[in-house]
Amino acid sequence: MIKLTVIGNLGKDALLNQVNGKNVINFSVAHTERYKDSTGAQKEKTTWVECAYWTDRTGVVPYLKRGSQVYAEGTPELRHYTKNDGTPGTSLSLRVSYVQLVGNKAEGPATGQPGQMSQGYSQPATAPAYTDVSAPADMVEPMDDLPF
Repeated sequence: MIKLTVIGNLGKDALLNQVNGKNVINFSVAHTERYKDSTGAQKEKTTWVECAYWTDRTGVVPYLKRGSQVYAEGTPELRHYTKNDGTPGTSLSLRVSYVQLVGNKAEGPATGQPGQMSQGYSQPATAPAYTDVSAPADMVEPMDDLPF
């Protein structure tokens, strides 16, 4: 099995479609790599990945908005086609098995909470505050008792 992981920004809002009675969420992810060429000039190369997420968990669709940063993983597929000028073309697509919002460039609808995951869970807007709780004075751990 070949697994592909993509982190990038959505090029447009995700679309929910039905194909043969099954739900599919279509979206495209762009990743821009910045590098210097052999002459030292700054260059950019953008790679687009067309994604198809076959799922009944369609609650994530309103959060997949243009500009949102996402993490998607799944199985890659190459598609061969003929361009308008008659030359052959190839595109990279991803059959998504997992998708998660990872950035907060675009806010979700109504709640405004970034971090909505495809499984229906949401991350808190702020990290919970943890306090340092010391052990009671009368509680003593044996030093020679290792758990492994």
